Amino acid sequence: MSAVRQVYQLTLQLIEVLQKDFNRDQKITLVEELLQKREEAMKGMVAPYTDEEKQLGKKLIELNSLLDRLLASEKNDIQKDLKELNVKKESSNKYVNPYQSLAVDGMFYDKRN
Repeated sequence: MSAVRQVYQLTLQLIEVLQKDFNRDQKITLVEELLQKREEAMKGMVAPYTDEEKQLGKKLIELNSLLDRLLASEKNDIQKDLKELNVKKESSNKYVNPYQSLAVDGMFYDKRN
């Protein structure tokens, strides 16, 4: 199998994994593995290309933009969940110890004898 075809197949697999809804940890693990394989396959791509490989290259450009959007969407979901987690953690800490964050503005000290 040519390197271009292998990159094309791995890109399709990545898109398929990102579009499925299942356990996030499994999804991240699969995406990391596929991206690693795809990177190695890209290193093996060398010119000159056949006409079939050129057609696959054009399709790869389109698929790559879709892949970028899916990866960005997944990243945004993870960031949103992290923000929600931090808010929950902060509010639970305030519930446990409500006087922890009180600031002392200052005080008046009268030095009369």
